[in-house]
Amino acid sequence: MAITAAMVKELRDSTGAGMMDAKKALTESNGDMEAAVDWLRTKGLAKAAKKSGRTAAEGLVAVAVDGGKGVAVEVNSETDFVAKNADFQKMVAGIAQVALGASDLDALKAADMGGKTVEQTVIDAVAVIGENMSVRRMATIEGSTVVNYVHNAAADGMGNIGVLVAMTGDNAAFGRQVAMHIAAANPASLSEADLDPAVVEKEKQVQMDIARESGKPEAVIEKMIVGRMKKYMAEVTLLNQQFVVNPDLTVAKAAEEAGVEITGYVRLAVGEGIEKVEEDFAAEVAKLGG
Repeated sequence: MAITAAMVKELRDSTGAGMMDAKKALTESNGDMEAAVDWLRTKGLAKAAKKSGRTAAEGLVAVAVDGGKGVAVEVNSETDFVAKNADFQKMVAGIAQVALGASDLDALKAADMGGKTVEQTVIDAVAVIGENMSVRRMATIEGSTVVNYVHNAAADGMGNIGVLVAMTGDNAAFGRQVAMHIAAANPASLSEADLDPAVVEKEKQVQMDIARESGKPEAVIEKMIVGRMKKYMAEVTLLNQQFVVNPDLTVAKAAEEAGVEITGYVRLAVGEGIEKVEEDFAAEVAKLGG
């Protein structure tokens, strides 16, 4: 039986399977739609697809360093319970190692991991564990020295927040202190030069509007804005922040005293930017009763 594009689309829509998987399922089942769905289910593909609509905002960030290169990868799951699962942790650790050789997220998903692609490995894990999962983000950094830190570690090299710091000089202990600072302070950028100009302009306009509410002359407001923007930069840029280990110093000054220069950083936190659906369990029970 000839497999048409319409048939492939119908199967994809009902199961959420990929196009090639849907086509193969129909070919294997000679165009029988129900048999094709069963074929996908036996391969774990339809089950993974059915889970894909659920919010995966938990999980782990894993970090890995090899010489002067570091990588951080976020792998999401639906519940924190799965993040504590040893098999899930082993998979995430493996993905982080593979990521050291990947150029970007798409390359990582397509990369080989024990004879299967990373993406297929995750799909197979969804079928076994029964939760939606995804490799959501990866970030890499390079430098003379790269130091990593994981906050709320669930296992070696993975936890809720992963930080990488690139710097010149060989002072890993100081680099780790900076990484811990970044985990806590969550700077917006390394320096003023790295800040998004649109973000800076928006903040300036907000401060202008606040200052105008005071009724002061424009000339006075301009001077006020200079001071307020300087304070803003000290709050959001890493090098200008007060160092958590010694608040009398900025991070830049502390680095100078430690004999290093911080050249970049990466910070990934599990679930940041994902809108979580808060379920009201009592309301759900009440609905059932109605």
